[in-house]
Amino acid sequence: MIKAEPKTILNFLASYFDCIKDLFDLQTSDGIILKERLAQVLTERGEAITPQLLDYKIIKKLGDDFEFRDTYYKLFEFILNEFRPLLPETIQKYEHSISTLFKKIREGISGDKLILGNRINDLYNEIKEFSEAVEKNTIRLLAETRELKSNVEKLDYKEKVRKASFWIDYYITPLNNILDINHASSITNKLFDISNYVNVRRLNFDDEVIRLQFEKTYTFLVQTNDDLLKQSKLLTNELLPLIERIRTESVILTGWIEFLKAPYKSPLPKVFKVERNYPYSNDMYLNAKEYVEQFAIDETIILEEPLAVTDKWVFSKELYRARLMEHLPMNSFFEWCGVTLKNDYQQIDTDKFFALTALLYEEGISIEVEVSEDRQLINTSNMTLRVPKIKIARYGIS
Repeated sequence: MIKAEPKTILNFLASYFDCIKDLFDLQTSDGIILKERLAQVLTERGEAITPQLLDYKIIKKLGDDFEFRDTYYKLFEFILNEFRPLLPETIQKYEHSISTLFKKIREGISGDKLILGNRINDLYNEIKEFSEAVEKNTIRLLAETRELKSNVEKLDYKEKVRKASFWIDYYITPLNNILDINHASSITNKLFDISNYVNVRRLNFDDEVIRLQFEKTYTFLVQTNDDLLKQSKLLTNELLPLIERIRTESVILTGWIEFLKAPYKSPLPKVFKVERNYPYSNDMYLNAKEYVEQFAIDETIILEEPLAVTDKWVFSKELYRARLMEHLPMNSFFEWCGVTLKNDYQQIDTDKFFALTALLYEEGISIEVEVSEDRQLINTSNMTLRVPKIKIARYGIS
């Protein structure tokens, strides 16, 4: 039991912050605070605060040595932004705990209301801990990667490649899989299922207290989804390309250095290839000739009014967006557009086809364009279109 007042402990932390930070750095680097190092730090700082550190439960004895209590260690970790990167399998443990709680909530939805309320609170806390763990890991990985890029530790090229590969293989790629909603075993995919279930229960549950808990959990899940999307974008758009560039650049530079040490022991690679290009097309003369000749002969042009006035088609964006989301994921977006129009109107009208392509810019979907040079042919009412193959999947929690 702590006998001191809370304000006394806070004043103590503020007064001896530098000394306690030195002890925090010791435990972060060594995993423990040796009694000799504790005495050394206190002597260098001119402080004799060991009794207060123990009385205020800031540190505890571990045999003859000491260690921070978890609460204070996490406090200093947070305020100093010094997070230890967690292995993805450590974060993955939340998938089991979240899945178990979700299963028990569904099974006991008609059971004891007190137990159900406690399970909803526990689920809320587990999701919060998972989100915070991902955020801490991303912050730490970003800091480590930037230090590696600037080469603060003056590492040689070989060591930089090894370290960059280590971060990619053991931390960044596995963490990215955890955050990928299209990955079947990802925690984000599980949160999507939970969100759908909670969304229904928050609207039609008979008990007011439990309904409000479902409402709170759903609001938190929506916010968590936004946070996880930010972390995923950091990983895919900034962190992974940066560290891949470190690895690639280091491998290239290492190879050149080895080559320059003994340039005559191996054949010289063909670094440059001479090519001749012109600022105009080889077919420019024929294209210009064809363009001029089309005006050389006068032709009689007859303009006729259309025989029947067709009703103007109004594109119902929300309707077609809902139908698109029902068919996700899909391997060919343009093929879906053609089939949809043919089913609705017995033909593919060009204007309607291009109106449907606006759905590509909607939020909540991810787009992947196939690199192959093969093209699909879509026959509309007055033309044939050659279009690429575009895959679409759901992106985020709805």
